[in-house]
Amino acid sequence: MTPLLSSFSLTDIASYLVCFILLLILLEQISYLAKKGSIPGPSFVVPFLGNAIPLVRNPTSFWDLQSSLAKSTPLGFSANYIIGNFIVFIRDTELSHKVFANVRPDAFHLVGHPFGKKLFGEHNLIYMMGQEHKNLRRRIAPNFTPKALSTYTALQQIIILDHLKSWVAKARAQTDSIPLRILARDMNLDTSQTVFVGPYLGLKARERFERDYFLFNVGLMKLPFDFPGTAFRNARLAVDRLIETLATCTEMSKARMQKGEEPSCLIDYWMQETLREIQEAKLTGEPAAPFSTDAEIGGYLFDFLFAAQDASTSSLLWAVALLDSHPEVLAKVRAEVAGVWSPESDELITAEMLREMKYTQAVAREVVRFRPPATLVPHIAAERFALTESYTIPKGTIVFPSAFESSFQGFSEPERFDPERFSEERQEDQVFKRNFLAFGAGPHQCVGQRYALNHLVLFIALFATLIDFKRDRTDGCDEIAYVPTICPRDDCRVFLSQRCTRYPSFPAVEDLVK
Repeated sequence: MTPLLSSFSLTDIASYLVCFILLLILLEQISYLAKKGSIPGPSFVVPFLGNAIPLVRNPTSFWDLQSSLAKSTPLGFSANYIIGNFIVFIRDTELSHKVFANVRPDAFHLVGHPFGKKLFGEHNLIYMMGQEHKNLRRRIAPNFTPKALSTYTALQQIIILDHLKSWVAKARAQTDSIPLRILARDMNLDTSQTVFVGPYLGLKARERFERDYFLFNVGLMKLPFDFPGTAFRNARLAVDRLIETLATCTEMSKARMQKGEEPSCLIDYWMQETLREIQEAKLTGEPAAPFSTDAEIGGYLFDFLFAAQDASTSSLLWAVALLDSHPEVLAKVRAEVAGVWSPESDELITAEMLREMKYTQAVAREVVRFRPPATLVPHIAAERFALTESYTIPKGTIVFPSAFESSFQGFSEPERFDPERFSEERQEDQVFKRNFLAFGAGPHQCVGQRYALNHLVLFIALFATLIDFKRDRTDGCDEIAYVPTICPRDDCRVFLSQRCTRYPSFPAVEDLVK
């Protein structure tokens, strides 16, 4: 009898367990449907995981489906469910602005990435708001003055040239086309390291930095399983090491600026102003200036690096792809640059020359409009929020305003790549300013957008002038892939060769960064 009773007991436990799991699944579905209400979205979601697997396997198809659902009604938004999180995708531009304008403790919190707090840490610049956030942005502003941008412009083009020469050498050594994504990423990482922390990152430190940044990038595209050996755990630990390295660079910059030397990179401009504030606080007997510790600034520098690195790589790749598919635009760029600057002059492109390249600037802005690198800007609803008269976003919802969808609203013939829309005659950047959300809007609008556009203009000018290129076109090569920002599906494969008679002879980075 005892074995039989034990058997019945195990069967009963199993039955109760099954019933409990079924109850949880039922409650989860009821909760999802209650939050969704009448807005478009799946009628049923996979228990616990929701649609996380389709999102990770094919982000492009997932977000295309959300866009189609959002277009299916006049509401302009749609719903879904990912690993216990109810999400709302916003296609409508005015509703996106409503989210951007209400980043505050009792409305929306910017997260930057669905699992960002676990990866970036609680005190990241992304998560700040209110007066604290305003104060920090005020302290960051001296990093992007015309004088500072001029310093960066010189460094940017020296590094771009070095990498373009290596790209051509790589292409010459093989008969097949070469993919540009990793090459462009490495160039941007080199640029960011040099512009942001200049001489304070030695060769071995750079090698470690690049390895850790690679681990971070891999983890961005994985589910947040934070266990030893997982990609997400490796990424989180890599972020800690990257911030520690940048904090050390901050300490070194402070020591150099304390001696009254001239700034040669972004952290120098920042520390020059920070030291002034620290000294003023000492003289007046006030508390130490906020946001001035090495660890804090190291974290903020990582924010800059992340923003500059991946978004810029995306824009460079799309610039190449779009110039190849629009030869008339490429011809105009080459003619304009030739009228302002010549490789044979061996001169660096100056800020004045950049201002004269109005058409090339328009091309850069149209690249960013047509293919905004960060297509989505995730926020979390801290409280219930009335998005429209008929729908209130539930507390805890992850909301995804789409910069990509806004780029194809308002503008004349938005599906057409047309740099002339940003000309002085048409001024669509002003007429449809609210639809141009590639750099965000509201209190968290990108503080470094002028730097980012300068980098793209310099790249286009140098690439178009110095190099002949042809896309290795295959079916679907220009379809969008998420990595995590968007890029051509084939990683922008091209054939390259030298176009100019000789490359310009620029100064070495070491001559400018001491």
